[in-house]
Amino acid sequence: MDFLTLLQVLDSTVRLATPLLLACLAGLFSERAGVFDIGLEGKMLAAAFFSAAIAAITGDVWMGLGAGIAASLALSIVHGLASITFRGNQLISGVAINFLAAGLTVLIAQDWFSQGGRTPSLIGQGRFGPITLPGAEALSGVPVLGPIYAELISGHSILVYIAFLTVPLTWWLLFRTRFGLRLRAVGEAPEAVDTAGVSVVTLRYVAVGICGILCGIAGAYLATALQAGFVKDMTAGRGFIALAALIFAKWRPWYALYACLLFGLLQAVALRYQNIDLGAFVVPVQFMDALPYILTVVILAGFVGKAIPPRAGGEPYVKER
Repeated sequence: MDFLTLLQVLDSTVRLATPLLLACLAGLFSERAGVFDIGLEGKMLAAAFFSAAIAAITGDVWMGLGAGIAASLALSIVHGLASITFRGNQLISGVAINFLAAGLTVLIAQDWFSQGGRTPSLIGQGRFGPITLPGAEALSGVPVLGPIYAELISGHSILVYIAFLTVPLTWWLLFRTRFGLRLRAVGEAPEAVDTAGVSVVTLRYVAVGICGILCGIAGAYLATALQAGFVKDMTAGRGFIALAALIFAKWRPWYALYACLLFGLLQAVALRYQNIDLGAFVVPVQFMDALPYILTVVILAGFVGKAIPPRAGGEPYVKER
């Protein structure tokens, strides 16, 4: 592999890791507060559709982004009502959100656009374009460092930079603020937080709301930056890979970044190298497409070790009287 090819693979890694990273951080906030959320996939899918649909109708990608976040937040509120207010089973609520989003997005897309469950292709101001960072063109001729800055660091959409800046922001918020301390305490010992006079319900709703916002950005990125429109089931299991990355990262923001970059690299390699000819036989494209998912299972099963979730995770809090 030459240097240029390596840069192209790494560039694809960054782009493919972005939605995983946003969804992983979304799940981190929710699960740190004790609310398990396997509905990340459904929220991303709903956000992808509504962001693409509104961007196609209005021609304004920022309105599309707002619509995607609103759609994801709406599903987060549904999940919050089911699992926090009504103390229902959090896993069942998440599964229901996934099924609801998978069906409704295609149904509404067909009703609005009559294109087989797709939205029109986004062009111009209807999608996020690449941003050229200062000095990228001037430094492009510098050996090694120039191409790294010009090709790998520069040239991404604004949502990519937002996603990577969210990692240190999440770390600071969770581990250096009073809010973060209370949020983590809600996931470990909600009765202690309640005894201190802090509302467990409010904190969990805030966490679920942050989860909805981040999933909304992730879904909007898929439809308005990584691709140019919505297609059926375009999340393609990314929500579940994000959950796997969250377990792999043991619910820590910086580890989540590394895990998502690893899974993004696996996807980039699978997309780059298809129909590999080994002489005796050709590796089928279906195997390369499945490789990231296979390796995800292998990594979780063999290399993660014991990952201990928040102790109060998955259990509704009942206030003692």
